[in-house]
Amino acid sequence: MTEQQLPTWADPSVSPAALDPQGVSRRGLLRRAGLFGAAFALGSAATTRTPALAAGDRRLGGEDPRLAYLVGDHHIHSVYSHDAKYTFSQLAAAGAKYGLDWMVFTEHSNFGHAGHGAALEHEEILKARAENPRQLIFQGLEWYIPAAEHCTVFTAPGRHEVDLLTRFESAYDGKLLAYDKGGPADADTARNEAHAVKGIKWLAQQRRSGYVDDVLVLANHPMRLGIDSPHEMRAWRDAAPEIMIGMEGAPGAQGAAIPGWRGATSIRGEYENKPSAQSWPGYPAEAYLTYGGFDWATATVGGLWDSMLAEGRLFSVTTNSDAHRIVFDTWKNGDWQPGQSFDTTGKLPDPVNTDTPQPGSDFWPGQFSRTHVGVTRYGYRAVMAGMRAGRVWLDHGHLLDGLDVRLARDRDRGRGVTLGGRLRVRKGEKLTLNVTVTTASRPNPQGILPGLAHVDVVRGAVRGPVADRDTWMAPDTRVAASKDVSGRKGTYTLRIPLTAGEESFYVRLRGSDGNRNGPGCLGASVDPHGPVPHAPGDGDPWADTWFYSNPVFVDVEGS
Repeated sequence: MTEQQLPTWADPSVSPAALDPQGVSRRGLLRRAGLFGAAFALGSAATTRTPALAAGDRRLGGEDPRLAYLVGDHHIHSVYSHDAKYTFSQLAAAGAKYGLDWMVFTEHSNFGHAGHGAALEHEEILKARAENPRQLIFQGLEWYIPAAEHCTVFTAPGRHEVDLLTRFESAYDGKLLAYDKGGPADADTARNEAHAVKGIKWLAQQRRSGYVDDVLVLANHPMRLGIDSPHEMRAWRDAAPEIMIGMEGAPGAQGAAIPGWRGATSIRGEYENKPSAQSWPGYPAEAYLTYGGFDWATATVGGLWDSMLAEGRLFSVTTNSDAHRIVFDTWKNGDWQPGQSFDTTGKLPDPVNTDTPQPGSDFWPGQFSRTHVGVTRYGYRAVMAGMRAGRVWLDHGHLLDGLDVRLARDRDRGRGVTLGGRLRVRKGEKLTLNVTVTTASRPNPQGILPGLAHVDVVRGAVRGPVADRDTWMAPDTRVAASKDVSGRKGTYTLRIPLTAGEESFYVRLRGSDGNRNGPGCLGASVDPHGPVPHAPGDGDPWADTWFYSNPVFVDVEGS
């Protein structure tokens, strides 16, 4: 079924209400997709792009399409990673159980995977797609970035998906090439950093040439080791912003610090490191922790994420499971046959059940961490286009059932623009930020019915490209408003008035269950009630859950 042959209900230009969160739900969208099976999921992949206004376009206001949000996880490991243990069927079943619509399998780069595993993995992915027509199952790779840490790389399904990934792995992986060093004292740092940029540009060229339909890159756990410097992250973004779209706002391994489970020094996300010779020396000591389970780069109002957004360019955040070994799970890796190893097979032996809890830090895909992507159609490329456009929000612990964000000029009657979008206004114009929240309607996988306590609006000035590419602070970003929503249930809309000043700006949202908060890293005047670190070994993730959204940009005419 081609894009032109789609049924009329799947085309938002025919039925604008079809994908309205207040009309046909995500569940309805998936039910309809299921009628057409895997062929529909693949055939309806295209989506309408919503580009930013061109520099010469003087139209004021803006309007984005109605959306449905698909829930997914872009960082999952199976037996085709040397340090994981689950089969595709186990992980796909878990994703279905916890409500995931899309999943990306991101096996670690290494010689066994490059030489053997990627092709074998692809055969299983094809089988999994056929067996799970309502799940969008991507093949990806966890790239060891030269001179830095890890990235998710994934592509749309097609004839060349596995070839692209294996060619990229062999030519650009820092681990395979021994291009991993990136410390200030390392002689090869400049070469290695440049090779990472070349790799991203190579991926972009494969998309432009049509060799693959689409490909995306996201930085994983950027502050875990402190080796992803601000200038590197900006260089990756600038190399191909349509490909390198963002970073994990919160890492996996969220079960690492469950009390009494893993150890007295454990931290959520396994952020248990100290600065090393490879770390960028400009990061403060507090950068190596998580805050409400979120990476310091994201959780710090006025921090690294905001410093990138303050340049006026989208850089998305996501969350995921990074599933390797699940907390309280009873499976262990199987035994090798004589003469076999990961380097010779590219695959671990299938796991076996022990009936005894095994070591682990992770949750199943969708069990705790969820990335919600706004789409106008159902399909692989639709998810990728939604991520590229920045139509993304994320939550932990199933804190919310739904979130819809629209920013509009008060004089306009349209829907306005949503997450990742841009609104053009005049200086002094009155705006309204409409935040529609649907609270959790049923207990989460831990048996807790989550309750949202507050919604915070973070506002930052847009000043353009920074002179110092290692800048990690945005001094004009702060929490501009906070709404107490404790006890509110169902679906409700917060209407938050804003005024356009002389400068362009952006707004983004976050909120939590209200259980743990305190002054942010840059002080109470910037963030009076932000996420805070937990005591080592005492970080029950279900008792401290947050949501974050991507920004909406406001371009002030004449600024």
